[in-house]
Amino acid sequence: MWIPKAHNRLARQGAAAIYAAFGDYEREFQAVTRRAKVRFEQRDWHGLQHDALERLELYPRVIARGVAEIRELLGFSEKDKKLWATMKPAYAELIGSCQDIELAETFFNSVSRRIFTTIGVDPRIEFLFSDFDSPAEASNPPIFQTYPASGTLAELIRQVLAACEFAAPFEDLDRDAHRAARAVEREHQVAGNARPIDAIDMIPEVFYRNQGAYLVGRIRSGDQVMPLTLALHHLAGGIVVDAVLLSADEVSIIFSFTRSYFHVEVHRPRDLVMFLKSFMPRKPIAELYIAIGYNKHGKTELYRDLMQHIDQSTDTLDIAPGDRGMVMCVFTLPSFDVVFKVIRDRFAYPKTSSRRDVMERYQLVFKHDRAGRLADVQEFEHLAFARDRFSAALLNELAGEAAEMVAIGSRIVEIKHVYVERRMTPLNLYIREAKLSDACKAIVDYGQAVRDLAATNIFPGDMLLKNFGVTRHGRVVFYDYDELCLVTDCHFRELPAAADDSDEFGADPWFYVGPSDIFPEEFINFMGLGGELRETFLKAHGEILTPRYWQGIQARHRAGELLDIIPYPYSRRLCSQST
Repeated sequence: MWIPKAHNRLARQGAAAIYAAFGDYEREFQAVTRRAKVRFEQRDWHGLQHDALERLELYPRVIARGVAEIRELLGFSEKDKKLWATMKPAYAELIGSCQDIELAETFFNSVSRRIFTTIGVDPRIEFLFSDFDSPAEASNPPIFQTYPASGTLAELIRQVLAACEFAAPFEDLDRDAHRAARAVEREHQVAGNARPIDAIDMIPEVFYRNQGAYLVGRIRSGDQVMPLTLALHHLAGGIVVDAVLLSADEVSIIFSFTRSYFHVEVHRPRDLVMFLKSFMPRKPIAELYIAIGYNKHGKTELYRDLMQHIDQSTDTLDIAPGDRGMVMCVFTLPSFDVVFKVIRDRFAYPKTSSRRDVMERYQLVFKHDRAGRLADVQEFEHLAFARDRFSAALLNELAGEAAEMVAIGSRIVEIKHVYVERRMTPLNLYIREAKLSDACKAIVDYGQAVRDLAATNIFPGDMLLKNFGVTRHGRVVFYDYDELCLVTDCHFRELPAAADDSDEFGADPWFYVGPSDIFPEEFINFMGLGGELRETFLKAHGEILTPRYWQGIQARHRAGELLDIIPYPYSRRLCSQST
């Protein structure tokens, strides 16, 4: 087919403009990420918090700027799909030598989808598949630094720590190297590894998040690999190794979908993701990209995984197990580990929120420190599925409850707006089916989840157990955000005493209740706990039921204090182990 030269020239100009915008994004992303080292060295925790928010807001800002430029450049040809079909290979040629080609492809898709309201994916004007699984160029050096075993393990770990070259001193480098070595030796013995350690592979760049810094790598012993993550804190007396994490589960929790994104300066993200997956094999590639700050490409990987899984499976999308929510229609594909949440057209009484209110709360969660207790959510628009993959019950619910957001055709169901998150077992179902000991453990962690959220200035709003889920690691996570708010926006009060029985048992409250008033002693009534579960909760977390607890948390937040949440068990902290 003959294509006019002017058409080709405009396509190349458009591709070059998008490529330049992507370059701007990467430079700004790396500049913000690079600050984390200095922030950690200077113990500038508020600066780190500011940088985290700035980086989250960067992608949409650069995309908006790029879209405006592309519209001005293309003019009346802005929505010419033939032009965009020519732009795509021109862009592919420009990014062919990039070390982060997969991110560049996603960036192009983001611009394209802002121009066109594409239902599903149009492979003519979007990169549908990635070259992710192709082997890295042989000329690329390994992304990790190898430390061959020589001398003692403490000397080897000391080399790893010293290689960080922090401007701030370690409090006692030799002490921490010896402590860390003993922790590794104990775990090595417990795991029954007969072979000695051959080498340690470490990512040279440090992973920063909140007030912690993490050195991430692996220990090689014969054909076996053990994760090695050294958690660092910077105290008033210097930098210390706070913990050594040596199992895939422990490191996976550090990289959890319930935590804020790391700041780690890396220029070959695909290679880093593959290295991380070598010792976290169950962690989805999408989540690893998201964990290192590339959430938009993580969303792309999630979509690709979902579409490939649908092509290879036969089960149907159906209403998710658990109590019916007032705000969301929630459904799932049983063989794929996510849930889909579509906002209902109308909310049942007593809900007073609007669709906009709900979406703003999801944005708050996206920009806030999630403390390991809030599920990360990916927001999609215009997803398309074959109608025959839906159960009749789900189609009826979507048609009756979410017609504004779901278009049900004869062959295709278009979901105009949906939130996608990892599937968890609702806590109320979990404690109903679990052994009593496991149920008690979950209830204690439920209380800890509420405390951890409060420490980051988040109040769940709705304390019902059905709004919390249990992950495969047994951690309790909050996932219903429609009443979530800041602790500092609440007014925590004592429940006034009733003057007589008519007050206490009347249908209406005998005292004024303001829109921000919260009575913590009533929380226990919403939990629906009885017997040993109730006693277990009260023993571990009874103070949560008092206004004094919440008022104390408010005072600390209003004073500007940043309360850090340690993302690993106390037993893994070196200060808890004998020296």
